[in-house]
Amino acid sequence: MTDDREFSDLLKLADKDHASVTELTRDLVRIPSRGGIDFYEPVLDRMEAWLAENGLPCRRLTGPGDMTVALVSEVDGASPGPRYVLDACLDTASFGDENGWTHPPTSGEIVDGWMYGRGSADSKVGAAIFAHLMVRLQSITHGSVVLLYDLDEHTGGFGGAKVYFEGPDAPDRVDGVMIGYPGIEHVVVGGRGVLRARVHVHGVAGHSGGSKSTPNAIAKAATLVHELHSVQLPSAVESGFPLPGKLTVTAISAGEGYSVVPDLCTFNVDIRLTPAFDDTSAAELLRSVAGDVDGRWPGTRPTEVEISTRWPPYALAVDSPLRTALLGAAAEAGLSTSAKIAGPSNIGNYLAGLGIPATAGFGVDYVGLHGTDERIRLETVPRIQAAYHQALLTLLRPA
Repeated sequence: MTDDREFSDLLKLADKDHASVTELTRDLVRIPSRGGIDFYEPVLDRMEAWLAENGLPCRRLTGPGDMTVALVSEVDGASPGPRYVLDACLDTASFGDENGWTHPPTSGEIVDGWMYGRGSADSKVGAAIFAHLMVRLQSITHGSVVLLYDLDEHTGGFGGAKVYFEGPDAPDRVDGVMIGYPGIEHVVVGGRGVLRARVHVHGVAGHSGGSKSTPNAIAKAATLVHELHSVQLPSAVESGFPLPGKLTVTAISAGEGYSVVPDLCTFNVDIRLTPAFDDTSAAELLRSVAGDVDGRWPGTRPTEVEISTRWPPYALAVDSPLRTALLGAAAEAGLSTSAKIAGPSNIGNYLAGLGIPATAGFGVDYVGLHGTDERIRLETVPRIQAAYHQALLTLLRPA
């Protein structure tokens, strides 16, 4: 394979692969692999067998407890060069109410050109497209392409990615990662960061019917939640980022029964970060507001802020090779695809913390991501495959 193929040639190759991509996607969808719920061996075995049948050796990566958290395959050119990673997850979101589905979530049913099933969009079709691309890239002459299948993505643990990029056998260089999330309208080139915390608010236990009232941890926590949601965060204009920061209380837990005044209330806070409102600013905000509320509740222990997650915001530069190659290839495919900074955080934020550029979404047309009747439009598969193929050939071209 040379680096000067016309896009029409790449599209012909993708058209030849279309039936096989559809079949592999359907096989994967029919194997339940809900994150943290299902046993992953069946979906691993299917993917591993397909790679072996097509001449792509692979290895499993293990995490805590020797559980398999990822599957990795690598194609190396004859001469050293950049290394790019194609990343897709094989685990999925849960099914939700199965009675609400038009077709069962593991049916892989195809109706009017749409394939139904949990994980069809996120991101088993991405996994199938990337697998076929790896076969087409076996004859590259320069650089390396890695196929990474994460089995710990929908749990939020990203165990596969963490072992590959930071584990004992981590590669010495990664020049970029392209993540196979769906969506034909945008190449996601950035996202707000995230800081997540558990806030432990203390009161004083007592009997709810007693003659003396004691400070109620729930009431104190409610005051703190109100204060946090009243804080004015930096606007998008102030941040120089297309989206502003955001603070959301997402869970709360306290008390038991009816007769005890609770002495502990814990709530979760999800804060979306921007360059003007980073993790340090967010953590300081939590502690400062909590301290103010503590001062108005004498006789109670200070509130504790337990930080669980810190991911920075990121945005690829306009001249980033990864960004320009994928957007250029999408244009070659005749797609009106634009760059987008996403509101939700994604694994690209984790990679940004490691200094690795990433795109986190460009793929097939879809409906119902993580929802009822998740499905993909199959006719969009070849152009997506050809676009990724073109982008990789551009990125791997010797200087």
